[in-house]
Amino acid sequence: MGLCSVLGTALLFGSTASAALSSTGFTVELGDIPYFLPPKVVATIDVAQCKAIFGLAPFIPFTAVNSNTYSVAEISSAAKKYLEEDDVFQEGFLEALYIHGNSNTTSIQISNTTASIFTGTAVLPPGPYFLSALGQVYEAWRLYSDTNGAFTESVIANGDDSYSVLPAGTVGQHSALAVPSRLYYEKTEEKPLAGVRIGIKDIYDIKGLRTSNGNRAWYWLYPPAENTATPVQSLIDAGAIIVGKMVTSQFANGEVATADWVDYHEAFNPRGDGYQDTSSSSSGGGAGAAAYEWLDVTLGSDTGGSVRGPSQVQGIYGNRPSHGLASLEHVMALSPTLDTAGLMSKDPILWKAAAQAMYKENITFSTSFPSKIITLAWPTEADTVGNALLLDFLANVTSFLKANATAFNVSETWSRQNITAEPLESYLNLTYSVLITKEQIPLVRDPFYADYAAKHDGRLPFIDPVPLARWGWGENTTETLESARTKKATFMSWFNSTVLVPSPSTCSDSLLMYGSSSVGATTYRNKYRSEPAPPFGFRAGTYSGMSEAPDFVVPIGEVPYNSTITGHVEYLPVAVDLMVAKGCDGMLFSLIEGLHEAGILKTALAGQSGITGGEVLFRRGM
Repeated sequence: MGLCSVLGTALLFGSTASAALSSTGFTVELGDIPYFLPPKVVATIDVAQCKAIFGLAPFIPFTAVNSNTYSVAEISSAAKKYLEEDDVFQEGFLEALYIHGNSNTTSIQISNTTASIFTGTAVLPPGPYFLSALGQVYEAWRLYSDTNGAFTESVIANGDDSYSVLPAGTVGQHSALAVPSRLYYEKTEEKPLAGVRIGIKDIYDIKGLRTSNGNRAWYWLYPPAENTATPVQSLIDAGAIIVGKMVTSQFANGEVATADWVDYHEAFNPRGDGYQDTSSSSSGGGAGAAAYEWLDVTLGSDTGGSVRGPSQVQGIYGNRPSHGLASLEHVMALSPTLDTAGLMSKDPILWKAAAQAMYKENITFSTSFPSKIITLAWPTEADTVGNALLLDFLANVTSFLKANATAFNVSETWSRQNITAEPLESYLNLTYSVLITKEQIPLVRDPFYADYAAKHDGRLPFIDPVPLARWGWGENTTETLESARTKKATFMSWFNSTVLVPSPSTCSDSLLMYGSSSVGATTYRNKYRSEPAPPFGFRAGTYSGMSEAPDFVVPIGEVPYNSTITGHVEYLPVAVDLMVAKGCDGMLFSLIEGLHEAGILKTALAGQSGITGGEVLFRRGM
């Protein structure tokens, strides 16, 4: 097409304006591994010295090395270290080496590869890069497929304080996630999370991205966020790399796969046969942290167990913090009276570092631990594999702390002390349901319904069965919000002065331990289920929300079960919850770190098993 033809086309459409054109990055493949090259050029290098190695390729891979002597031994040692420590780096990047400064050497033999050497004045962090024929240097971000459906959207930073949807894909029927080389980053006191890869539950706003809250209508009704939620911003400020928004059940209500999930699908639990429920509402965070070795930490929220449940069933570390430890601006509310921001990770040391960065001055770490342990409904005989694990863990912690362990019954103590005329279970039977419905309805549902109706001629948006049933009950119950808050306050005052009491020397005078009620239990996602109902009742997992004390999940092993999916013996995680007095989160993180250093707790592995790792069953052969 000639110039006249172009002008004619512009006049035909009645405009001489041209659309803005900008790069959104590039997708390339090195060997059989896909990479994303972010649009930002990080350096420019004179390519005259290396034109011979371009051939017909638009980009060439190379490795930046920090070296003073440029000896074969030194560079070979660095390359070996890169291959061991970084999942983005591969031998294909050793075809060319970039050395800052001057060098008379034009090539070097590394292993079985002859690497071309070129130099320049640009200072680059060590690691893998791509060089264009124009001399533009791009970072190498490896693309991973979200095979477990843990993410709602993959994202990339824009270079300012906003984010965009990642414009890249790869094989796998789900989004592609891009992660930068770990070699680019060096942790510092100001950036303790430099290079740490974190996924964010999709109820937290991130500037430039839409938030779904697990609802399709919400996602498309509202524009991209203009602010980033405070907990997310704290992680970013500490150097974290945000790789994507993660699956949540709708409006953070508790949904069970697959019947309750209508608008979006629940993430897939990688453990065992791969078809167990992930628990919710932080479904994506639990599944992603357990499934992907390349994902370091995930941010969830916990109102009634939304971090702890996914952590338990996927055998990873997770925490519900003391209430108020992190402020929740620009985060969707389920119940401000109960909502908290919690983290999940396979690695308890990294988990602790992320918590320190996110909770900031609100958390104080200490290493003086309680010498008193109280247990709830703990087994007394090793008559099952799960009970044997619980008893062994209790014995190890008791020995580590040089403590005494005592069985405790919260309900009996409540009744014995005549706190109320009602038993604890009936006194607080409706409290949680009242709080999450009567607080969420005016904060979330009502403005959403009004905004949707205004845009769509009075129509209602679709709502999943669980939040719809809960909101309906909340509108019709005669139990008042004031009564629920009063009952919570009564329990909190009693619990924090009777069960988990503050201590001037050890922060908490006791360590409370309880095991998951579902040790080894299966919750298959291919089951038909009854209609949803509000979450009535009171159990051990409710103590934390009602008392505002922290409740942390730690994985301790796994138990066998006969899978109806595979017709084979598979294994599911066993986890324990640890609680201490309100405000003693830092002490509990330090205790878990100490138990990890002593070998009592282990770093969880990604894949089919948190103990032995292994490919997720449905991913084998990829």
